[in-house]
Amino acid sequence: MSFPWKRTTIVGAAIALVAAAAPAASAATPDHRPAATAWQGAWAAAQHHPLSDGGSGPGWFLDGFANQSVRQVVRVSTGGSRVRIRLSNRFGVEPLHVAGATIAKAGSGAKLKPGTLRALTFGRRLSATIAPGRELTSDAAGLPVSALDSLSVTLYFTKPTGPATFHDLGLTTAYRASGDHRFDPSGTAFAGDTSNSRYYLAGIDVDGQRTARGTVVAFGDSITDGYGTATNTDNRYPDELAERLVSAGKRFGVVNEGVNGNKLLGDSTCYGEKGVTRFHRDVVAQPGVRTAIVLLGTNDIGGGGYPDFGCGASAVVTDRQLINGFRALIRTAHAHGIKIIGATLPPMKGAAGYDTPRNQDVRAAVNRWIRTSGEYDAVVDVAAVLTDPATQVLRAEYNSGDQLHPNDAGARAIAAAIDLATL
Repeated sequence: MSFPWKRTTIVGAAIALVAAAAPAASAATPDHRPAATAWQGAWAAAQHHPLSDGGSGPGWFLDGFANQSVRQVVRVSTGGSRVRIRLSNRFGVEPLHVAGATIAKAGSGAKLKPGTLRALTFGRRLSATIAPGRELTSDAAGLPVSALDSLSVTLYFTKPTGPATFHDLGLTTAYRASGDHRFDPSGTAFAGDTSNSRYYLAGIDVDGQRTARGTVVAFGDSITDGYGTATNTDNRYPDELAERLVSAGKRFGVVNEGVNGNKLLGDSTCYGEKGVTRFHRDVVAQPGVRTAIVLLGTNDIGGGGYPDFGCGASAVVTDRQLINGFRALIRTAHAHGIKIIGATLPPMKGAAGYDTPRNQDVRAAVNRWIRTSGEYDAVVDVAAVLTDPATQVLRAEYNSGDQLHPNDAGARAIAAAIDLATL
């Protein structure tokens, strides 16, 4: 069973960690109003530990790669005249040797569009080594891209990588082939060996005359990550938000930093670092970050009382603990000139393991605070949008089947509820 949001231990003092100083990798100006040619986030995926089980589907994270090429397709939310990629060995225990990398506009499947293939370099070298716990940004490559273009990034690994830093719920097909196929436009060698996760690829940034006016970071758990939406459709709510912005002629990048099963206050080797810790890396450090949308906390509430499934014991949380955690995120965002928008927690009536009288009381108290406290800069009332007022369950037309996760239509409804002026 996939647990859309999960649970683990709460350490009261850990909330203070989010306010600690951390190096910011943003290319924005000090008040986070990006300059016209500043790097902007166009796509991202939050990185986490390699799992001890199969994750959300067949994956390559435990064995890693050796003398293999990995091709990953992503859709960027905004355009520019230059691109660069960010790679992560955040959770690796050994140095990661990247023998080479390329980027191109994606064709169908693993194919590349003719004339768009570019070699990527790292400090003007074709190969690079990333130390454990570190990330690396490539040099800029001249490749004009438009908002909502799909790009293919191909990484080649000669030496065994060991277990991979990755993003489990990719919801987009990744391809693997033996040998070096960085410059293979046909994609034929990649046939038959696929995964729906992301490997080492943490972000794609753009720069140039058509660059966005800032980056919006969607920060959350499985609903942000897209659980319940269809594979290979780019129908997660941040994707739908990016489409709305493009249609409205508003030049903002949108990046998705959701993690399936994630919690605000509890770490998990299966479902990522707690939100109060990873907020620095996944929000503050995003290039050009201007606004963050926080949809997180349901797993903290629903996790209490669950047994340990191998990802850490489940703590019971109070509304006050969650509110203090949200306040820590707000303080950190404001300290870095970032606008922060709070999303109310969606309905969980009828959801196995989540729907208890106590959990409903905690959720109601948290949502009341989000709506009325005025501590967030703006509010998206996701609960009101998704809840059937007659039954208090997730609306049938938005239900992916588990009474908890919205489907494609539900993700579209969340994006539609966001006032674009607040971004």
